[in-house]
Amino acid sequence: MAKGSLKSTIAVSLNNYLDAGAIVAGASGLTLWQKYMGLSEMSLGWLNFISANCLGAAIGAIIGGFLADKYGRKFIFTYNLLVYMVGVLLVMLSVNFPMLLAGFLITGISVGVGVPASWTYISENSEVGNRGRNICISQMSWGFGPMCILLLGMLLAPDGLLSGFVQKVAHFFGGDGMSQQAVEVFSSRLVFLSLFIVAFIAWNLQRKLQESSEFDAAKAAQEGSGKKSGIIDNIKLLFSNKVAVRTVVYLASIYLTWNLVASVMGFFQPHIYETAGGLSNGYANMLSCVSWVVVVGFTFVISHFIDKVSHRIFYVLGLLCALSAWFVVIGVGVKSLAWVWVFTILWGLNGGSSVQIFYALWGSELFPAKFRAGAQGFMFFLVRGLSAIWGLTFTYIYGENGEHFTLAAWCMVALLLISLIVGVAGAPETRGKSLSQITKERYGENI
Repeated sequence: MAKGSLKSTIAVSLNNYLDAGAIVAGASGLTLWQKYMGLSEMSLGWLNFISANCLGAAIGAIIGGFLADKYGRKFIFTYNLLVYMVGVLLVMLSVNFPMLLAGFLITGISVGVGVPASWTYISENSEVGNRGRNICISQMSWGFGPMCILLLGMLLAPDGLLSGFVQKVAHFFGGDGMSQQAVEVFSSRLVFLSLFIVAFIAWNLQRKLQESSEFDAAKAAQEGSGKKSGIIDNIKLLFSNKVAVRTVVYLASIYLTWNLVASVMGFFQPHIYETAGGLSNGYANMLSCVSWVVVVGFTFVISHFIDKVSHRIFYVLGLLCALSAWFVVIGVGVKSLAWVWVFTILWGLNGGSSVQIFYALWGSELFPAKFRAGAQGFMFFLVRGLSAIWGLTFTYIYGENGEHFTLAAWCMVALLLISLIVGVAGAPETRGKSLSQITKERYGENI
């Protein structure tokens, strides 16, 4: 297959741009929406709870994963981003909290539907020696989304270079009698407009893709054998196979413990800079943007070596950077601007060699084609669903104004240590092997 795998990888990787972009678009304007609608910290927690960061994506993933195994990866690419555009449009037009919640939820569901199909498709359409590289390209897109969104948010922020343009747009649509809060929140509306445009472009590219040859081969084999291949049958097969169950436990464990930290950072990072660090909205978004620039740059470097060097090396490197970042917080806090920069860069290095890269890679390698996307969807459901609960819990631990930030940081350290220890202990050796070879080694000939 693999001819043209880079082109299809780039097209499908736009889903990662839209996934992370949706999370960070909400985060970059979180304080603005809070002021405009008079929202409490608990309301912000609910936004996180049902968003692309957590519950919305969880619901979408478990649906989308098994749909992709039943009807194909192309089926997801043909329709899913239409739902995404509806959700983003609803956020753009929100004038009250229920509308904002609904927009975040619909967008989140679409994100969840697309993720397992995307990672599965990229892996299935990659050459053996480029599978890790292509997953890294997908991760770079995951970094480009927040980087671009935060840069746009910084420029459009109330103290940004384009704040005058925002005021003109706001008064054009809302009249001269708008409150200052209503004018300022237009910067977030414009950020979501950019996601709508990218989603439309991505949908046009993805609906023209060919179906995965791995999916076609698996479907033909099932039809030839006369075995049932419905969604319920694949779910039963996933949970009745001991190898598959052990793999789910391992991958869900390493991804969950890392993602509980990353989900908080993805949604609350600018807000934390503003409340605990005392920075302006524009400066907070700028620092977060820098972190994502580091993510993209470091991922690009790793993409050249991931198919040649032991995965454990890069896995450990990323988590050591993450732990170092949070030890900086515990040791000196985030009141010093210099140490805020150190924290920002270290967290960016973690993202460049993150657990998510290896979860995406191993999750698409360690399951057979017939329930490959479904298994990833189920794990994504668990991880994002529990992250939703954690997001609400974090608002209590963190406090209204970040007064318990050190306690929250120790929680992050504990979670990252679990991900490090479990991940290193169970890391598989899959480099240089085809997906069919890995499947035969793990499940035998008749899975």
